[in-house]
Amino acid sequence: MTPEPASVCLGCWQNLHMPIPLRGPLSAPFRLFGIKPSRMNPNTCTICEMAFSKIMKARAVTIDATIMFADLRGYTALTQTIAQNGLTQLLDAFYDDCAAAIWRYDGILNKTIGDAVFAIFNFPVRREDHAVQALQAAREIQQSFGRRRAELARSIGAGDVEIGIGIGIDSGETNFGEFGQSHRDLTAVGTVVNRAARAQAVARSGEILVTKAVHDRTRGMVTADGSDHLLKGFDQPVTLFPA
Repeated sequence: MTPEPASVCLGCWQNLHMPIPLRGPLSAPFRLFGIKPSRMNPNTCTICEMAFSKIMKARAVTIDATIMFADLRGYTALTQTIAQNGLTQLLDAFYDDCAAAIWRYDGILNKTIGDAVFAIFNFPVRREDHAVQALQAAREIQQSFGRRRAELARSIGAGDVEIGIGIGIDSGETNFGEFGQSHRDLTAVGTVVNRAARAQAVARSGEILVTKAVHDRTRGMVTADGSDHLLKGFDQPVTLFPA
């Protein structure tokens, strides 16, 4: 179940000390000026999407963040075998489970890319334990989707195609801001983003793979041994831990 939005924008309150109403009668005047809950996280607002004056002046800032990519396994195969309404039902379930968990743990759902989602933790809502928050969100995604996977597969007629979610997480310094000239995109870029994406690419269905940075920041939540992986775009092996 998707969490209820906060009464005021958490990002504006934390970063600008401004109580921007998101719900109720007090929010009406703000909506007239286009200030409303963000689509990235309903606990933040469209002011946060503009990334505040600091980012708008600098175009990009370096932040300490945790990045999560989650990909729906089996979707591509199913596009060849099931009807469009079944694909829509599957994607809706996937996006709903991801959004609910990401928002619950103060992340933003920065992008949906086909059958994958890209989430950022520690901006605009600051959390010292953002790596912990991201891992908790990832585990909740796997648990929520796992509970309904069998019924969903029957409902859409998946047959022998296994559906599930693979997740990759990395943590560290990344650039966040608006990028592009003809089409500006508010997002995060850098090595941490790339490494999280590549970790997701090698994760099996139902698996969460985290980097050593996440392993070290999550205070014993990850107990499995790591193994080295040759990830596309990285010259040296990257140690990943099942979480």
